[in-house]
Amino acid sequence: MRMQRYISYLLIIVTSFWLSGCATNPVTGKKELMLMSSNQERAMGEQNDPQITQFFGVYDDKQLQQFINQKGQEMAKVSHRPDLAYEFKVVDSPVVNAFAVPGGFIYFTRGIMAHFNNEAEFAGVLGHEIGHVTARHSASQYTKQMLAQVGMVAGMVLAPELAQFADAAQQGLGLLFLKFGRDDETQSDKLGVEYSTKIGYDADEMANFFSTLDRMRGDAGQSVPTFMSTHPDPANRQKNVQQLAKKWKRKTKATDLEVGRNSYLKMIDGLLYGEDPNQGYLEAGTFYHPVLKFKFPTPQGWTFQNTPQQVQMAHKEGRAIMTLSLGQGNSLEEAGQALVKNNNLSVIQSDKGDVNGLPALSILADVQPQQNQGQPQQQQQQQQIRLLTYLIQYGGNIYNITGISTQQDFNQFSNTFTSTMKNFSELTDQSKINVQPERISIQEVARTATLSQVLKGFKMPNDRLEELAVLNGMQLTDQVKQGTLIKTVVRGSADAFAKEK
Repeated sequence: MRMQRYISYLLIIVTSFWLSGCATNPVTGKKELMLMSSNQERAMGEQNDPQITQFFGVYDDKQLQQFINQKGQEMAKVSHRPDLAYEFKVVDSPVVNAFAVPGGFIYFTRGIMAHFNNEAEFAGVLGHEIGHVTARHSASQYTKQMLAQVGMVAGMVLAPELAQFADAAQQGLGLLFLKFGRDDETQSDKLGVEYSTKIGYDADEMANFFSTLDRMRGDAGQSVPTFMSTHPDPANRQKNVQQLAKKWKRKTKATDLEVGRNSYLKMIDGLLYGEDPNQGYLEAGTFYHPVLKFKFPTPQGWTFQNTPQQVQMAHKEGRAIMTLSLGQGNSLEEAGQALVKNNNLSVIQSDKGDVNGLPALSILADVQPQQNQGQPQQQQQQQQIRLLTYLIQYGGNIYNITGISTQQDFNQFSNTFTSTMKNFSELTDQSKINVQPERISIQEVARTATLSQVLKGFKMPNDRLEELAVLNGMQLTDQVKQGTLIKTVVRGSADAFAKEK
C-alpha cells in the first residue's frame, strides 16, 4: 500500500506537469511538454551570460564582434522566434566550438572563427545555433531533467538505501542532459540551412565545413572540436545538408547565393590562433605565465586545462585533481580562513613558511562530510575528501594551489601535489616572458601550385603542413590558383602585426 501511494503521488505530479506545461513548439507547431516558459528561458540566459563571458573572456576585436552581431540579428529576423532579444558574442577560446544557451544567447569561439573559410560556412553554423534556440531544445532538455529527477526521487523513497547517492545522481542527470541529442542536432542542421539560405548564403558551404571538423577530430595534434561531440555522423551529415541546401535553393528560387570567401579571410587577418601565451602556456611540462611572471611544473601524464579563472590538472583516471586560482583575502591568513570556511574544511595541519623565498601558508584538511541518514559512518569515511593547499603570496596576489583526492588515495598523490606546489617560483627567463602568440596571416598565392608547395613557399614548417591544410579546408595535393587567398600562421603582437600589414 505504501509503495502504491508513492506511485500515485508521482503520477499526480507528472499529470500536473502535462496539464500546466504543454506549449506549442515554434518550429514544428506541435504541442510539447515544456516546464520552462519563454520568460524563464530569457532569465536563464541572462543569468548564465556573465558567467560564460567571465569564464572565457570576450575576444577583443570590434570588427569581428560587429560582424557576428550583424549577421546574427539579420538571421534572427527570419527565424521562427524573431521576437527574442538575441545576443551574439565571439569568446576568447582556442577550442573549436559554437554553442547557444536559452533565451537567445549565442557564442562562437575564436577557435571556430579561425577555421571558417568563408561567410557561408559561418552562416550555416550560426543558423544551426539559432535553431537550438528557436526549437527550444534547451527548454526541452530542462523538462527531461526535471522529469528524470522526479523519477529519481520516487525511486529513493521506494528504496531508501539509494538516498546516499542523491547528490551524485542529480549531478549525473545534469551532465546527461547538458548536451543536445542527435535528433536535436539534426533538426538544427535543417534550420541552419533554412536560415542561412534565407539571408542569401550558399548552404552547400555549411556541408563542406563538416569535413574540416571531421579531419580535426581524427588529428591528435588538433584541438578537439567540441562542436562535433554529440552530432550525427559527419559523412551522413554532410550529405543530408547538401540535399537540404538544394531543396532550399529550389524553394527560394535563389540563383546568386553568396559565399564570401575573400571578405571573410580579410576580416580574420591577424586573428589570434591557438593558445594565448599572455594568459599562460604549457611547455615541456612547465606552466609559464609571462604577464604574472610565475611558473610551476605540472604532473607528468595528467590532463591540463587553462582558463581565465583557473588552471586545472587531473589524473588520467580521475582519482586526483589539482587547481591553481587566486586566493581570497589581503593576507595569507585571510585567504586561509576563507578557504576553510567556503569549503567546510576540518584542518589537520597548518604551517607558515616560504616557497622559493615567497611567503606561503600550507593547509592539510579534510572536507567535512554531510551526515546522511542511513549512511554507515565507515562508508562516509571511505568517501571522505582530503586536500592539500599552498597559499603563496607573490606580485600583489595570493595564489591558491590545491591538490584533492579521496582520503584513501591521498598518500599516493601527496608527493605529486607537493612537487608542483613547492616548485612554484618567479619567472625571470626573458625568452619565456617574451613569447608572442600565433596569429592568422592571410597571404595571396603568387603562382599556381599545390597547397603543399604554396605553404612551403611561405616558409611554413613541414610538421605543420597538414594542420594548415585543415585550417584552409583543403588537401595538401589540391591545386591552388594564382591570386587565391590562403591562411598561414605567424607569431607577433597585435600592434606589430598591424604595422606589417
